[in-house]
Amino acid sequence: MDMRLQTSFGDRCRQLRRMTGLSQEKFAYHIGMDRSYYASIETGTRNVTLSSMAKIAKGLGITMSELLVGVG
Repeated sequence: MDMRLQTSFGDRCRQLRRMTGLSQEKFAYHIGMDRSYYASIETGTRNVTLSSMAKIAKGLGITMSELLVGVG
């Protein structure tokens, strides 16, 4: 697996989450995800599933396509 892709996706999630003003903990709670699991997505150490991507996008109020803008 190309870790650059995971890191790029994690950076995008972090950028968008910070725009919400929520901490990792509060955002993870908001989307029904464990904080440590979400943190591993942002750091690029987790190979994220489509269902997790959908939760993140929904929590941000954007589409999955918008979530992936600039990733890769």
